[in-house]
Amino acid sequence: MWRHLNKLFFWGIFSSLTLQEASLDCDTRRTNKFHSPSLDSETKVVTRGQNVSLTCSNQNGSLQITYFLFRREKHLRTHAGKGEPMIFNLSISEAHELGPYKCKAQVSNCSMVKYSREFNFTFVDPVTTPVLNIHVINTETDQHLILRCISFNGSLPISYTFFEKDIAISPPISKHVREPAEFNITKNSAGEREEYRCKAKNELPNHERYSQPVSINPPPGGESCPFCLQLLLLGLLLVLIVIISILAFWILPKYKARKAMRDKTPGDYRCTATEVGIYANFCENQAGKESVPGLEPRQCVPTAQDGTQHSQEIQYATPVFQKRAPGDHEARNDCKTGCIYSELIF
Repeated sequence: MWRHLNKLFFWGIFSSLTLQEASLDCDTRRTNKFHSPSLDSETKVVTRGQNVSLTCSNQNGSLQITYFLFRREKHLRTHAGKGEPMIFNLSISEAHELGPYKCKAQVSNCSMVKYSREFNFTFVDPVTTPVLNIHVINTETDQHLILRCISFNGSLPISYTFFEKDIAISPPISKHVREPAEFNITKNSAGEREEYRCKAKNELPNHERYSQPVSINPPPGGESCPFCLQLLLLGLLLVLIVIISILAFWILPKYKARKAMRDKTPGDYRCTATEVGIYANFCENQAGKESVPGLEPRQCVPTAQDGTQHSQEIQYATPVFQKRAPGDHEARNDCKTGCIYSELIF
């Protein structure tokens, strides 16, 4: 009997001490300021059907804590641990699954409970491949380029960046409305062929898209020699000067000499009228004589005189010569020379 009473007495004392220790432990935890848990994720923007992870943690790593995950008022998961954050894996497919989410942290064997702040996801549509257009304005020395880039699908805002080959040439240009981003660049006309493209990106991570490259050629004549046109014109001018010199010092004197010889020919004869008369007499005499054996009778060929009194035949003729006595030549020739000249035109 006394043994039984002693056991009950000692059991009561032990239970009382345990309850006091537990109460003292909760009070100690209150004194240590048990903080509210934090609820966070690697990303706040998702696409439909994307898998995400929510992490609930508490700064006090020495306590045994049970974590509860809620979406609105609906309980989703429960995890218990000590000093380690709890990770909840989810899949977001519908709008109501975007949140809000809340995490509840409760210390084991204690009524102390803390809640995290609400967390929400946001649906974002990924950008599509952007389109790059380039307008070129050429001047004598420079080449002005107007680059325009736009993605026709994807959640706004969208950030655009322009590249020359693989080097960014512009800062990110953010657009909150569906319109192209524009960037201007001026280059030397003597440059080489360049390749440009642009990148479109919104808040969705790891979903940037690049446009197709667009190549721009330098303007004609500006590849490597800005003064080639001037040099070409100078060369053409030198060639023209050489041609004029050849005409002036070679062809023109020969032409003048021939013209002078033509002008002096009637003066050398000195008796144009006599020569014409002789030719006429010759024709008349030929008409009154018998034909030479072996030759057909010849008719007189009509002659004409120009403004300089030169005789010119208007038909082809075969000349026939007859020997005359010296006296006849002297009688018919008033010229001082001893020869008679005849002008034949074929």
